[in-house]
Amino acid sequence: MFDFACLQLSSLWERLLGAIGDTTESLLGRVVEAIRTTFEGDPETRRQVSFSVAIIALSAKMAKADGIVSEAEVKAFQQIFDFPDEEARNVARLYNLARQDVAGFEAYASKLAGLCSSGVSQNCPMLENVVDGLFHIAKADGLVHEKELSFLARIAEIFRIDEQHFRRIMARHVHLDGRDPYLVLGVSPQDDFAKIRKHYRLLISEHHPDRLIARGVPAALHAAANERMAALNAAYAAIAKERRAA
Repeated sequence: MFDFACLQLSSLWERLLGAIGDTTESLLGRVVEAIRTTFEGDPETRRQVSFSVAIIALSAKMAKADGIVSEAEVKAFQQIFDFPDEEARNVARLYNLARQDVAGFEAYASKLAGLCSSGVSQNCPMLENVVDGLFHIAKADGLVHEKELSFLARIAEIFRIDEQHFRRIMARHVHLDGRDPYLVLGVSPQDDFAKIRKHYRLLISEHHPDRLIARGVPAALHAAANERMAALNAAYAAIAKERRAA
């Protein structure tokens, strides 16, 4: 789950949402200005709040991408984004404002792209976790719509996640031609097993939660990292079983 601990003080939310108002017109501009003035002098809190607001908005607009926000998608958002019960009303208010249309999603994505705390300009681990979370919402109603895939592909482009890397992320969630463990790991069926095992161990090392902490990836994203680790482990196990049978 995305951790909402950075926004647990109700007074922060009330100040922020009070500055935003209740209309969707120029919502992004008002959010950015409200964050800038509300948390002036506290850059770390400002960064965390900006990140959380952008995640809420993108999650809402992800659900709206196919034209309908389903109850399953709202529940999926609640599953990946952890917040205290006392903040449910405030989160719902911002979510409902953002989900009224898809407009502005690119600006929120650009805002998130500038917040990558791991210092990686391309294929940022933190932003990859965000895409994983958005896929979780997209598939919640049992089908990832073509418009949702286009939405996610554009998000990945803004995040500077290259096409091949995006295909690997998608393979963890969408199985158009059946599950492909080789694509999940980014290896080829023609590779010998020693090479596949070496690459798998490298991926496990790179995406281990402890490694992400050392890179400065927010704790808010560690649950998504754990889900990705499970997908990598499952893909490797499937390949190993296939090779043993052969």
